[in-house]
Amino acid sequence: MPDLSEPAFSSGHQGACAIGNRTRGAPLAGQVRICRSFGSRLRGLMMRRHLGSEQGALLVMSTTSRIDSAIHMLFVFFPLAVFWLDEDGVVVSRCLAKPWRLFYAPQRPARYVLEVAQARIDSAAVGDCLALDAAGAAR
Repeated sequence: MPDLSEPAFSSGHQGACAIGNRTRGAPLAGQVRICRSFGSRLRGLMMRRHLGSEQGALLVMSTTSRIDSAIHMLFVFFPLAVFWLDEDGVVVSRCLAKPWRLFYAPQRPARYVLEVAQARIDSAAVGDCLALDAAGAAR
């Protein structure tokens, strides 16, 4: 039976938060919207015309899986840096996702999908540990 409880990595965080790379001691994005519901995860960053350099979305999946954490880029008009994270916030896969592509999946099972501006692609590597900071979120 899958564990449907939310891991400590994101538990208690609501709305927007900042995300930093703990491994490198550097910020990654200052205003990331947390998406827990099916509808908010499905919409993600669709229909937006641009994304600020500090903005993004953190999709919180109910289980750890390669298929459940797969994304699409339909109706997304700009490339995104995408990082897949495990329950502890460790990057397990990453890619530069291009607009209008049907399917991107992580190389290993993931619990979270972080979508940020394409310029952030080199801000984290597989194996890096990320951290959420609700207090540090840009308002």
